[in-house]
Amino acid sequence: MNKTKNYDLTIIIPMYNEYENMERLEKKLTGYINKARMKTCVLLVNDGSTDGSLGRIKDICERNTDFFYISYDSNRGLSTALNAGIDNTESRYLGYMDADMQTDAEDFDLLLQHIGSNQIVTGIRARRKDTGFKRMQSKIANSFRRRMTGDTATDTGCPLKVMWTEYARRIQFFDGMHRFLPALFSLEGANFKEVPVRHYPRTAGKSKYHLWNRLRKPFADCIAFRWMKNRYIRYEINEKEL
Repeated sequence: MNKTKNYDLTIIIPMYNEYENMERLEKKLTGYINKARMKTCVLLVNDGSTDGSLGRIKDICERNTDFFYISYDSNRGLSTALNAGIDNTESRYLGYMDADMQTDAEDFDLLLQHIGSNQIVTGIRARRKDTGFKRMQSKIANSFRRRMTGDTATDTGCPLKVMWTEYARRIQFFDGMHRFLPALFSLEGANFKEVPVRHYPRTAGKSKYHLWNRLRKPFADCIAFRWMKNRYIRYEINEKEL
């Protein structure tokens, strides 16, 4: 039996070469789990790390009964890691957090206050601690995405989200989908809410994003999303005899 079924919330954390952050991450997550507003576990997704992260992931899971992991050999990207985590989660709710320690696990409780009436609740990075150039890149990308998708999310790149697992499993996944979760949920008739959360500067490890993949790829993904949105299959059965 999938052990996440025994929990109310599974926090999915994609991991790619975050060895330097993992000690702090473990400490923060164990502290949060001990006082979380619902029974919570952590699912670490090793996205083909090459820096020894997998060994440390196994050590963390061995000494913490509420930590689990899945792993695959080659780096597939954030969307694939998130998809794999969702496919292997059976708790009622799931959360998503990056391993870079730029957000605070304790802020999940801020999002969970609204999860009863919203199928997806995401953070807004208040007082964002990135460089001005990085903030400018995100502002341009978010503005373009909103025009292309029609969603109202103001900070879709915030790596702190909670969702109904039932709805997350309905989403049609594609590479880059992590940028469009509110828009994808809206195609399923979901309610969406944003909540301000804390944000910190990265102090260890290396960012996986730069100008090329922060701007060019999201623009291409927006075009792909519009194509998919216009062809999205929706139906609801109101009578049947089987």
